[in-house]
Amino acid sequence: MIFAPLHTRALGERIAAALGVQLTATEEREHDFGEHKMRPAQPVGGQDVYVVQSLHGDVHASTNDKLCRLLFFLAALRDAGAGRITACIPYLCYARKDRRSNSLDPVTLRYVAALFEAMRVDRVVVLDVHNEAAFDNAFRCPTLRIDADVALLEHLQRSGHLSDPVLTSPDIGGFKRVQRLQDTLAKQLGTRVDFAFMEKRRSGGVLSGERLVGDVANRDVLIFDDMIASGSTVLRATAAARAAGARSVHVAATHAAFNPDAARLGASGGPDSVLVTDSIIVPAELATQLPRLTVCPIAELFASTIRALGPR
Repeated sequence: MIFAPLHTRALGERIAAALGVQLTATEEREHDFGEHKMRPAQPVGGQDVYVVQSLHGDVHASTNDKLCRLLFFLAALRDAGAGRITACIPYLCYARKDRRSNSLDPVTLRYVAALFEAMRVDRVVVLDVHNEAAFDNAFRCPTLRIDADVALLEHLQRSGHLSDPVLTSPDIGGFKRVQRLQDTLAKQLGTRVDFAFMEKRRSGGVLSGERLVGDVANRDVLIFDDMIASGSTVLRATAAARAAGARSVHVAATHAAFNPDAARLGASGGPDSVLVTDSIIVPAELATQLPRLTVCPIAELFASTIRALGPR
């Protein structure tokens, strides 16, 4: 049985369609003071249940509202006797707050993990978290991380941006991810694939570091990251690659966590193309400012994962 709250229903329907089933009906009601209720519209006793909800804030609901709605629904399914409950979360909120940068900081990812555990879910499935090790350590219930990189690479291959590629990380934190991609792409292309990475430091919210390590002259640079917010990191890497003689610069990121500043990606100094998944819906008014933006669907990724998990 596949469920999806109202704010992620379109994606839930696409995942269900890829599985050849119908999205299971629910009843959702709004009450006074922002309170709400969501329940399954049919019995779930003993059933293998999957609930799809992407936990990003938008004009319809805040991050915290979506998180609260998901948690309450998961608990309601458990109380209704569901056999196995899996939370499928394309974008996991608070994943970036995975450690203390100051002595009194919260470790919010761990608190979110505790909430899911308290709802007695059997498994949490996420798409490309910010810090894989921190995510694995935060949760005590079984988890599964889906990797969007292969889907993004296949899309880039079809677009013709891989004739002479250099995979590039916009910071040292993404170095291992680019190395993993390098091996995958080399096997797909049957040739050697080089990589590069950017120097990056952040202090007081200010980015610094301009050095690009790696040879990108007369090459197609492919910058990979887990998410784009303001676009500052991507724009720094794009400028550095062009200064080093790159023939073209293309960007791929799993999560389009765009804020209004991301419109700069569509300006003349931005990359030649930007590829993201639909884990987060890009606001229509921002999409019009990003003519070089392409969206890669993730429904089949989640559908294939659900197939692999199989029945109990």
